[in-house]
Amino acid sequence: MITNERIETNLTTKDFYYDLPEELIAQHPSEVRDRSRLLTINRKTGELTHGIFHDIIDRLNPGDVLVINNSKVIPARLYGVKEGTGAEIEFVLLRQHELDTWEVMVRPGRRVKPGSIIIFGDGLLRAEVNEILEGGNRMVHFIYDHSAGSIYDLLDKIGSMPLPPYITERLADKSRYQTVYAKTEGSAAAPTAGLHFTEELLDAIRAKGVAVVPVMLHVGLGTFRPVKVDSLTDHVMHSEYFSVSEESAKIINERRAAGGRIIAVGTTSCRTLESVTDDDGIVHAMHGDTGIFIYPGYKFKAVDALITNFHLPESTLLMLVSAFSSREIMLNAYETAIAERYRFFSFGDACFIY
Repeated sequence: MITNERIETNLTTKDFYYDLPEELIAQHPSEVRDRSRLLTINRKTGELTHGIFHDIIDRLNPGDVLVINNSKVIPARLYGVKEGTGAEIEFVLLRQHELDTWEVMVRPGRRVKPGSIIIFGDGLLRAEVNEILEGGNRMVHFIYDHSAGSIYDLLDKIGSMPLPPYITERLADKSRYQTVYAKTEGSAAAPTAGLHFTEELLDAIRAKGVAVVPVMLHVGLGTFRPVKVDSLTDHVMHSEYFSVSEESAKIINERRAAGGRIIAVGTTSCRTLESVTDDDGIVHAMHGDTGIFIYPGYKFKAVDALITNFHLPESTLLMLVSAFSSREIMLNAYETAIAERYRFFSFGDACFIY
């Protein structure tokens, strides 16, 4: 698994706290994807510019590379009952290990021991619990009629989108928690910076001479996990599966060698790029797990600019953007965004940090 070297720092988790009014937590996506607001942040000077997301095209230059995460969110939340007792059980599928063997998060966990059978969709899908993993997740084997389709076909029928815990309103349209370029199934959460793009905007970006290049990182629910230690160096980062193709690496390296910038769409694309780039700035094709934890003091090897949403207080993602700019600049930008009534988190507005 790829990780970064621990960087000594005096910063603590509390240094990344800010006070957010609850009403600024976006409960639904903007009516039109690319009409959400955009706060542009000069990461060196702290200068702030207000606009709408469609303005992003004016921030991109011919020769740049826009790196997107094309992982697709699966309807990974399942509600079922325990065989024999009828107890209500909730699963969130986290990671596929073999064809029908998955790591899942279970609630309530105390009711689900090895050997338990959980029934979903009135028997369309059954799960046998094989083992309890470190941290409390379960490894389960799903049983279903394969002639009716794949596990993903069944999830489309009986599963629901695993929205973050701070979103309490029902999502009317599943596709709005999915990027327009989502391709490879496996994420338990959306790479939300990409939610602002439309096909038309991407076409216009390509027409300007900007390459749009995919990488893949399956986003896990660990992205919402709070940092529970005071010292950043004591935090154990969750790992996620990623893949970078030979073709994508080639385009990125060629464009950068010619003077183009690498612009990551989202912290997931950023973490992927930083995981596969060597100290000379060369991006390598590879796949595997990354547990890279980026916080102030980290030296970026690949990313020149970052498109991202507004992140939770004391989160690893706020630490990442603070490493890309500075803690002071980012907290000031967030303070301004709050004063200007920007919308925060997954369905919220966006930042362009350059």
